[in-house]
Amino acid sequence: MLCICRTRTTIPVTALPIPLPGLCMALACSAMGSATAFAGDSYFEELPLVLSATRLPQPLQEVPGAVTVIDRELIAATGYRDLARVMRLVAGMQVGQERGHRQWVTYHGLSNDFPTEMQVLIDGRSVITPSAFGGLDWTGLAVTLDEIDRIEVVRGTNATSFGANAFLGVINIITRHSAEGRGMSVGIRAGADQVRDAQFTWSGGEAPLTLRASAATQRDAGFGHLSDSRHTDTFSLRGDLQLSPHDSLLMRVAANTGLRGEGYAGSVFGNNALRDSRNDSHTVHLQWQHNDTTDDEWLVNYYRNHERIRDEWRASAPPFFPAVPLERNRTSTRDSIEVQRRSAPRSDLQFVWGGEAQREEVDSPFLFFGGNPDAQYLYRLFGDVEWRVLDTVTLNVGGAQERYSGAETHFSPRAFANWQVVPGHTLRAGYSRAFRQHNVFERFGDIRAIDPASGEVLVRPFLPNPDLRQTRIHATEAGYFGRFDTWSTTLDVRVFDEHIHDFIVRVPQPDPTPAPLLSPSRSPFPFSLGSTRYENLDSTVRLRGIEYELSTRPRNGTELRLAHSIVDRSSREPGIEERSAPYTASLSWLQDWGRGWKSMLSVLRMGPLAGGDGFVPSFRYVARPYTTVDANLSHTTRINGHSVQFALTALNLGKRHQEIADRSQQAAQLVATGSNAPVNPVSPSVYLSMTLALERFTRE
Repeated sequence: MLCICRTRTTIPVTALPIPLPGLCMALACSAMGSATAFAGDSYFEELPLVLSATRLPQPLQEVPGAVTVIDRELIAATGYRDLARVMRLVAGMQVGQERGHRQWVTYHGLSNDFPTEMQVLIDGRSVITPSAFGGLDWTGLAVTLDEIDRIEVVRGTNATSFGANAFLGVINIITRHSAEGRGMSVGIRAGADQVRDAQFTWSGGEAPLTLRASAATQRDAGFGHLSDSRHTDTFSLRGDLQLSPHDSLLMRVAANTGLRGEGYAGSVFGNNALRDSRNDSHTVHLQWQHNDTTDDEWLVNYYRNHERIRDEWRASAPPFFPAVPLERNRTSTRDSIEVQRRSAPRSDLQFVWGGEAQREEVDSPFLFFGGNPDAQYLYRLFGDVEWRVLDTVTLNVGGAQERYSGAETHFSPRAFANWQVVPGHTLRAGYSRAFRQHNVFERFGDIRAIDPASGEVLVRPFLPNPDLRQTRIHATEAGYFGRFDTWSTTLDVRVFDEHIHDFIVRVPQPDPTPAPLLSPSRSPFPFSLGSTRYENLDSTVRLRGIEYELSTRPRNGTELRLAHSIVDRSSREPGIEERSAPYTASLSWLQDWGRGWKSMLSVLRMGPLAGGDGFVPSFRYVARPYTTVDANLSHTTRINGHSVQFALTALNLGKRHQEIADRSQQAAQLVATGSNAPVNPVSPSVYLSMTLALERFTRE
């Protein structure tokens, strides 16, 4: 777990109106001249301490990079049911839904069907899994929204602190201590599209042991025209045991089960036919923490993640072949142990170092026709040093030595300098390098659809490539972080240049032996349905641009936030640039109307984006740019001494749009009807919520 030494809730660095980037920088520079008048202002003391950048407690102006903090108050203000949707409020995050329960979340795009370029943590425990093809199933996360204290998003490469999965950034979800918010709360939600949710939270116990139990169930029918219903149940239990004045133990067990509608009617040969899939996951996380002082700490983490997915159906295409069994059943287990040491031998120097050993297995006979891959091992040593050279200059230098099964040992360095030009205004610049962790499916995936009558291989869409090289990135960035007395404004600007080498793409292959029935030479379609495999690009993919987050309070009770990103993509390979949207923006207005009434209105803008490959990788399709609006209105009152909140939430207001296209279905529609219109536009959603808090009062 990554815990924050300061417990005070602070305002996250998110966003506001859309001035041009040049105007933002001009605003920052003009303010520096007069900022000395703000020295000692208590406003500057409200900056949160974060740990997700270096594992060291640092205020935002001293962090080596750009970090967004989203607290539980903002999460509640959105009225969202899904955690992934909250990420739309973060600059540079590219988020979309292929269907009601499937979220596609990346930083700066580029990813495949299952994004793998970001590390996602819960209390410092990685939730990346081979069951999600090296990515993350956001709907299957074993965490409830109510138990989240805050989310720290590191926008930029951070392999130094969290390994190869932190290729483009880190999302660290931090849960509340079980001693916080003692009492019980219950909530219900109902609305259109058969939305039926319920949640329960209880926190209690006495020192030295406190407990928090959280449970939630979600049901909905998904988008109006798709078979994408959802029934998800989540449970977690967190215990905090104070063993001694210097030792504590965190214990967290959690589980998530779900039944989901999958597939499309009329998919190509039934390759993605209508069916229901089931997922089950559970985790155990133990953490021992020893503190001689607040600046001297030992931390030991152990966790086990286990996931089981059952997803099977039958494909058919008379007269080509009869019913053929298809599946994506898979089971995975990961065990990890990590030791961390943090200390501050001098007031101007602090450092952290440690190591991790990890083992994971995946079992999926259909996805790995030649046999399940061997267990994969990861070993990593990491360290980071912060040296305050002057009162106004801070240097951060770190590195990680990492070895992953089937890959060479590699070193990921990072070096940053932060200069506080005047109080409240900091410039930063740095360089980092990272390697993307191997995805076992990309290396060993071998799928073959076989005619049960003849034994003939009908199609072999994936071939293995165990010789894949690890993708690497060289990233440089410059940034500015500033606080302005006028309207209590916060501005964070990041300018980046990211060079990605050996990027992995799915490439059509010559017919293997025996040639599949649906190879290009025998296919009735004008594009290939034959074999493909993942390969490294010989050319470099380059992402460069600017993003900023601005927050301001022009009057009492009013807050405006903007997150805006502009990305210039370049690659010699056709179609690569389309995998990253050239711009994203979110503009939010939060208003406290008094007498318990509050509202939040967000306008979300996404540029054109192609997400993933689908069954037909040679068929190119880009979802059109869109603008959508989300709104939430809540009222909190007290009934018989208990806090009760009512809320009305509306999502995806405005013109219907498509976010992440299913390329296979787009291809099938084009062949069948000649139309290239979106096959899976999102549906608007409106629902009512009520939450009742039964607080527990104790004697002083």
